Amino acid sequence: MSTSADDARERAKRTYNAAADAFDAPANSFWERFGRRTIERLQLREGAAVLDVCCGSGGSALPAAERVGPSGFVLGVDLAERLLDNARSKAAARALTNVQFRAGDLLELQGFGQRFDAVVCVFGIFFVPDMPVALRLLWECVRSGGQLAITTWGPRFFEPATSAFWASIRKERPDLYKGFNPWDRICEPTALSALFAEAGVADPVVVAESGHHPIPSPEAWWAAVLGSGYRGTVDQLDAAALDRVCSANLEFIRHAGVTSVEANVVYAIANKP
Repeated sequence: MSTSADDARERAKRTYNAAADAFDAPANSFWERFGRRTIERLQLREGAAVLDVCCGSGGSALPAAERVGPSGFVLGVDLAERLLDNARSKAAARALTNVQFRAGDLLELQGFGQRFDAVVCVFGIFFVPDMPVALRLLWECVRSGGQLAITTWGPRFFEPATSAFWASIRKERPDLYKGFNPWDRICEPTALSALFAEAGVADPVVVAESGHHPIPSPEAWWAAVLGSGYRGTVDQLDAAALDRVCSANLEFIRHAGVTSVEANVVYAIANKP
C-alpha cells in the first residue's frame, strides 16, 4: 500500500519527537559521527551558507557551523521540534551563534529564500515517498558552484541486532513487522546513483563506507532502538508487549555476545555547474 506525503510526514514527525529523549544518549554517537563525516567530505570554506534538511539534533549542522566560522551561516530544518530543541541546546553549549534551527518540511523549502553553498540531507531523503521530487527540491536550493550532499544508511543496517529486533516485533505484532524501515528503499550505491539520475542531477560522486558501531552493553542496543526510527514501531506496542520486546532484545545481545553492529553508510555529493 502506498504512503502519502502527508502520512509519511506525520509518521516521521511523531517517531522522532518521541525518539528525542534517547536520540543523544551516549550509546547513539552514530548520529554525530556520520553527520560530521558528511560535512568533512564537503570541504566547506569559511563564510559559506549551508542548509541542513532533516537535521535532527544537529549531527551535521553543528560541525558545519564550526567549519564555516562566524562569517558563515547554517540553517537546520527538521519536522521534529523536540530534536530541534536538543540542537539549540547543543549549539548554545558550544557557543555557536552562526546556526539557526527551524521546524520545516523537506517538501516545503520555498520559504527559505536564498540559495546555499551547500545543501545537506543526512538520513532523511528516504522518508519522502517520492524521493526524486525531494531531491530536485534540494537541488534547487543549491547555488551555482555549490554542492548537494545526501547520506543514507547502507545495507544490513545494524545487523545482527536488527534481525533480532524484527523477530521480537513479529512475535508480538506481526502487523508491525518491518512496517517502518524506509531506509531500506535506498541502501545500495546503485540505488542512490539511480535516484540522482531520475531527479536530473548529473554525475554525483557516490561512495559506500563499511563500518561498525559499538554496542558496549545490552542497554546500549535498547538505547539505539529508542533513539532511532525503530521508536516508531515500539511506541505502537502495549506495555506488556513492549516489556517482552525489550527483554528479548536485551537477552539477544547478552547471549549472542554482540559487541558491535554493522553501520554501513552511502554518501553522495553532486556539484552544481
